[in-house]
Amino acid sequence: MLRRIINIVELRREEYKPVAVAAVVFIILNAINVCGYWNAFSVPAENYHKLFVNTYRVSGFDPLTYEVISDWFPAYNIYRHPLLAFFMWPFYLINQGLMWLTGVNCATILMALILVVCSTYSFVFLYRILRNVVGIGYWHTLALASLYFSFGFTMLSSMAPDHFVMSQCCLLLTIWLGGEKLKRGSALNMWQTIALFTLTAGVSLNNGLKVFLAAMVTRRRRFFRWKYLLLAVVLPSAMIWSFARWEYRTWQWPKDMKRQEVKMRKDREATALLRRQVADTIANKDEASVNKAVKRIKQQRAEAKYRADHRMIWNRNTGKPFAKGEFMRWTDKTTSRWDTAVENLFGEAIQLHQAYPLGDVLRNRPVFVRYSGLWKNVNYAVEGAIVLMFLIGIWCGRRLLFLWTAMSFFIMDMTLHMGLGFGINEIYIMSAHYLFVIPIAMAYMIRRIEGRKSLAGYMTVFISQLALWCFVWNMTVICGSFAS
Repeated sequence: MLRRIINIVELRREEYKPVAVAAVVFIILNAINVCGYWNAFSVPAENYHKLFVNTYRVSGFDPLTYEVISDWFPAYNIYRHPLLAFFMWPFYLINQGLMWLTGVNCATILMALILVVCSTYSFVFLYRILRNVVGIGYWHTLALASLYFSFGFTMLSSMAPDHFVMSQCCLLLTIWLGGEKLKRGSALNMWQTIALFTLTAGVSLNNGLKVFLAAMVTRRRRFFRWKYLLLAVVLPSAMIWSFARWEYRTWQWPKDMKRQEVKMRKDREATALLRRQVADTIANKDEASVNKAVKRIKQQRAEAKYRADHRMIWNRNTGKPFAKGEFMRWTDKTTSRWDTAVENLFGEAIQLHQAYPLGDVLRNRPVFVRYSGLWKNVNYAVEGAIVLMFLIGIWCGRRLLFLWTAMSFFIMDMTLHMGLGFGINEIYIMSAHYLFVIPIAMAYMIRRIEGRKSLAGYMTVFISQLALWCFVWNMTVICGSFAS
């Protein structure tokens, strides 16, 4: 088992130079983020949640991991990230030791270390997918890998203190291992499935389903054997859900109850104060008259708050749900799918907009921002070229099972985000969960023309130029936003 893990993390000779370059880029990105918030976040505080959430401003990313590393608590949505807080436990202990020694909160540095490692191994796994599983040439692989890691939200996910780059690393590891199994005609075994599911679902629960998709592709009919289905699918799913329930009851529920008690006490005190004020101002002071006046004032205040909330940007930027159930209330049926695809899914995610740079739709950014200015035609041309090559790649690899393994991840997320509308108003934030299918699909286009060396060479140069454009463009927007 140890030898297998070493084989996964150990670099091959061919990977040394490109991985070193990628690591340097990720270090620079994280240095920008750490330096940008060092003065605010390096001083130990009493309320870390308030400090980080109210201060951090990068495209809607949540800085909750800073909080967890600073003062450990399952601060994430427990049912969406059931094990993530526990994965951060060792870094919290290290940070406690560093704070004791230096008096400085090193959460930003420790998080940067995690992000650099996860980003670097995301590069490694994508490189191996393109080079060894799809089987394209060295320079073609470098061009496509560089293109993906020059995408705006791939770069931001590599530096923002959220879970997305960790999920990206887990998903690319799953695709690579599944691809190697398909290439050798074998399948993910029970323990590999359990380990990948625990790691991936522990970071983000819905991504755990993608591990089962990969296992289903490699095992085919064997996936439905009762022993495997019970021990590798049903039992781990039940255990991680049960753990999440226990985690919620142990940590979050008491906190919610305390918050509810405080709110109820404040409501009672406010009502009592209002009753005294009303009793002092009305002529008829009998209880029925006072109660009627208090009820009318409270209703007026509730209506005023309702109208004020609906004028807030976070409410204006949220579409109408398909239904009002517990989960369906998070859906969105009114936000334009076409504008979402053009400006956000393949727009902001690939090339950051100059207007409202790194803005948050819950704070200061409209849902749709158009490219403008001198370079707007180039922006849309670059987006169109990438989408066109993506579609051509899907067509070229349409008969190959491995491509549809990766595409199943993309289709699952598009069903949730573009179909049902979950998180559609900031769909670009989830880019690290699925945009890696673009270079994987494009690799099949390259493989189709590799025999025609001149054409393949021109295509590689073109992809490299796109990667350079995206990197320079996005780095300019990022640095400009942090400098302002």
